[in-house]
Amino acid sequence: MNKVIYLSLVLSAMLCAEVVELEKINVTEKVGTKVIEKVAHEELKSSDLAEALTQATPSIGLIRRSGIANDIVYRGVKRDNINVTVDGTKVCGACPNRMDPPTSHIMTQNVESVEIKPAVFDVEEFGGLVGDIKIKTLKPQEGFGGEASIGVGSFGYKKGAVTASGGNDKVKVLISASKEKGGQYKDGNGDTFAQQLDNQIAKNPAVAGTGYKSQNKELDAFERESLMSKVFIDVDDNQALNLSYTRNRSENILYPNSPMDALYDDSDIYNMEYSISNLAPLSKKLELQAYQSEVEHPMSTMYRNSSGATLATEMTHKLTTKMQGVKLKNSFDIDAHDIMVGMDTSKRNWDGAYYKNGTPVPTNATSSFRSIYDVDTKNNGIFIKDNFKVSDKLKLEMGMRFDDTKITPDGTQQQNDYSSLNGNILATYSATDSLKYFAGVGKSSRVPDARELYFIDKSAKVIGTPTLQDTKNYETDIGVEKKFDNGTLKSKAFYSKLKDYIYNNSLKTTNSFENIDATLYGAEVSGTFMATDALSLDGSVVYTKGEQDNLLVGHSTTNLPDIAPLTMKLGVNYDFDTARASLEFISRANWNDIDNDAGEQKLAGYGVVNFKYNKELQNGFDITFGMDNIFYKTYVVSNTQRDLTLVGGTSTMLLNEAGRNLYFNTRYKF
Repeated sequence: MNKVIYLSLVLSAMLCAEVVELEKINVTEKVGTKVIEKVAHEELKSSDLAEALTQATPSIGLIRRSGIANDIVYRGVKRDNINVTVDGTKVCGACPNRMDPPTSHIMTQNVESVEIKPAVFDVEEFGGLVGDIKIKTLKPQEGFGGEASIGVGSFGYKKGAVTASGGNDKVKVLISASKEKGGQYKDGNGDTFAQQLDNQIAKNPAVAGTGYKSQNKELDAFERESLMSKVFIDVDDNQALNLSYTRNRSENILYPNSPMDALYDDSDIYNMEYSISNLAPLSKKLELQAYQSEVEHPMSTMYRNSSGATLATEMTHKLTTKMQGVKLKNSFDIDAHDIMVGMDTSKRNWDGAYYKNGTPVPTNATSSFRSIYDVDTKNNGIFIKDNFKVSDKLKLEMGMRFDDTKITPDGTQQQNDYSSLNGNILATYSATDSLKYFAGVGKSSRVPDARELYFIDKSAKVIGTPTLQDTKNYETDIGVEKKFDNGTLKSKAFYSKLKDYIYNNSLKTTNSFENIDATLYGAEVSGTFMATDALSLDGSVVYTKGEQDNLLVGHSTTNLPDIAPLTMKLGVNYDFDTARASLEFISRANWNDIDNDAGEQKLAGYGVVNFKYNKELQNGFDITFGMDNIFYKTYVVSNTQRDLTLVGGTSTMLLNEAGRNLYFNTRYKF
């Protein structure tokens, strides 16, 4: 904690604050909430949203799995402990090994903004425990316009994208399409994915089967294409109907530190929103939403030595998931109270099976053998929110939600029922026009998923634990925001007590998931400073700590996994008349507080420098040039917790980040 205090003071002295907002700065904050804006405009290096979020703010950490389709960490938690929605739709990955996390099913070029907030302060969504990520995609506009772009980069990266929007005051349409591919990036040592894996095998020949076959060592790392279409219809002055469809297709995605690669990832997202304004005195706005998302994900050893020369021993794990939901909410005012009431229902189906050269495994299994046996998770929820002013200086936000959830597998495993009552209260006190405080308390919860309850591995060993309780989070958040003549300084902290937190105890041979009690706490300080009309500085520092409340039997530490050390980001921006140049420094302290019982390793700290230059040309063109990791550092951002199935050995394989990475993008706006 001393490091946090010290760096906070340093940052405060450097920044004195954050300002009048520059148009091109794409990270802003509401009270207790961080909003990353203009993602489609700014994130041109690749379409991987997870990587874009981690570069925009150190409060989001990256779990590096491949060149794309990476996962995120927020406040030391991941997976279902973070709730992700896209325009209000819930998108779930099919892979139990998180090769296709929710953020991988939406491309950066389709994203308008991302809102990041503690889940305890959002009662509209089911299942959020610690973090809530709301992704908002581009909307169609009146008239006709759009943009087309072409990007190239190091390691064989190529991308083309086009977005067109048009319409009148009654009907507006948007179409966005993209295609990209990339080779295996080289790390700071000059090693490709295949070479990093060969280095691991050299340390422990017992994992030689996970190595890439000689003819596959130079395969591209991924190919991906996407299509998003929207139709917005203003039925009349008070009614609106919005329809959208998003299609994503990825092929041959390499995951070098996992035993398998993804043959493809296919997802389809359908969304319908209908609203009526001023329907009645107690209906300022009535909103109905219905959505469906589907994901298909087969992963295989096809490219690995373990599949044999004729693929006679190829292992494939095929998985599908479908999420369907309906939400109805009504907003109205009573005196000074802005109230919203709503209800929602959803059903997720998750199904998976193993095959060896097309035959179900274990070898004596029938075609009905499943890793996840056709599990339905059905939820019904109701919620209410109330925002009101107590005085000119004090504002209160309150919310409450009740959920009833039933989880049913098709096999002989037990059914599980859960119910929960969650709520929050958040107070904002504006002491002066330039000084604001906020404080809030809340409770959130999430039910176990089908993997944690029922998962069975390919040897028929039961990994899931069907008796798990749902996890509860009791959280307190506080913060302060101070404006100066040339900027502002923002600081916030949180403290969470996790009851029945779902922990993967990899020391157990069966039923490895169990409920434990744990504590999370941390702080973040951020700000920007306008040195001149052209020169600005921005920075933030984030610290998180996670501990198990009691030492588990056979364990040697109470550290929680995935708790990244102190992370800092500092940036310098210079605005020309029609251009902007940015230089940023990202650093992380040594990763010494690890959960070695979960397979984590101590990691060295790092510091990397990135550069970006954008220039507006004439006739609607602009160009962007960037160089990440200028000094070609070899470093790692994510650890090796056994909650993921990774290539083992003397020590589990770490996946290094890319070395020096150059990218260039040219864009035409019409």
